[in-house]
Amino acid sequence: MASLLRSPKSGSDWGPNELLAYNIDIQFQDAATFFDVNPLPQPAVPSEVLTRLDADDMTNDLNYRFVRYMDLAMDPVLAEESAVDDFAVSLLTMLGYAPRPRMTRTRVDIPITICGVQCHAKTDVCVVDGHDILLLVQEDKERKDPEPQLIAEAIAAFQANNTRRTRVLGQDAIDVKVMPGITLVGSLPTFYKISVAKELAQAVALGHFPATPTIVYAHLPAVPRPARRLSEGMKPLDNRRHILTCYEAFRQFVNWQAFHDS
Repeated sequence: MASLLRSPKSGSDWGPNELLAYNIDIQFQDAATFFDVNPLPQPAVPSEVLTRLDADDMTNDLNYRFVRYMDLAMDPVLAEESAVDDFAVSLLTMLGYAPRPRMTRTRVDIPITICGVQCHAKTDVCVVDGHDILLLVQEDKERKDPEPQLIAEAIAAFQANNTRRTRVLGQDAIDVKVMPGITLVGSLPTFYKISVAKELAQAVALGHFPATPTIVYAHLPAVPRPARRLSEGMKPLDNRRHILTCYEAFRQFVNWQAFHDS
């Protein structure tokens, strides 16, 4: 694939061609392998979120808002991105992904050098600790294939983090970073562990084909009715419980990032 065309383009314009051009492969794993824990931990959420279906059934206002955000994310207004982003922020907050001093942010613009040209990768939602991005969330907009966009954002975060380390903090550059990421189709997530090495980041910056392949590991939650996963999302209680256990297990990788970047 070394002969594939590489050109400077924003992260939002990345597609399958960029994954081939930079020797990136996505491999799906089962839950035990991906999360490295079996059984999955029970979600630390209010009990009524797991036992009551609709927002109007909730006794707590925060739980009501969470389910309402979920409903809106599953039926967004055409060309409106905010519904899924609002849901992601509410969900990550409820699950404790952003305790102090972390923040959950939307539409963060990250510079990325591609083929010698400064471009940009804009997140939908991310969890940050100071200047460090700990988690990336990318919405599937009109079935545009969010995986390449998510990976572009991870490479951008790696480049930006190393630039800050070497040019501002006077520290050594990081050789490799595993960035946790999530794509969302409505309320349905797919989880990713994106390993970004200096070789990949430099290859993207220079527009070269990296000799070493990059393997991105992914997990799609095994919901009870796979054929209806897109229409059901997290709405049914059995889907909701299982997906929330996946989020609970996935948080360890965000915490690991925070520990190793400090």
